[in-house]
Amino acid sequence: MATTIPPWMRTVFAAPNALYRHGMGRVLGRRFLQLTHVGRKSGAEHTVVLEVLRYDRDTGEAVVISAFGEGAQWLRNLRANGDARISFGRTARRAEFRLLDADEAFDVMTGYERRYGILRPLVRRTLGLFVDFDYQGTDEDRRRLVGQLPMLAFRPA
Repeated sequence: MATTIPPWMRTVFAAPNALYRHGMGRVLGRRFLQLTHVGRKSGAEHTVVLEVLRYDRDTGEAVVISAFGEGAQWLRNLRANGDARISFGRTARRAEFRLLDADEAFDVMTGYERRYGILRPLVRRTLGLFVDFDYQGTDEDRRRLVGQLPMLAFRPA
């Protein structure tokens, strides 16, 4: 998995974290969520802000992707202890989560890319930074991407 992210891009990715840290996470609406999870070794609480790829207003379910794959600390912590709370800029609420299967993840990624319109090439280039290949957004590429980067759906408990 490619993990070399340019410094300027790390700064852009850190912006939502800063907003949440300063109590302004709600300005991001349902576009990002803050996940609170418990360390599998330390037992300490940690937070991470994740982009929401799909949000269902009826159920409150939000789908996110683990851009750093199976090795992401937040994903490893969730799998170890199952304790998750999510926030959209307000009070964090306990959440249940599930791993999406390949077909559902494919559909989510298709919809996510479609929403970006003319910015789609930039989104694809960014996604390509997190995988071992030049992601072009073909169906074959999309299947390969969702095979490498797990997607989880969170729903308030």
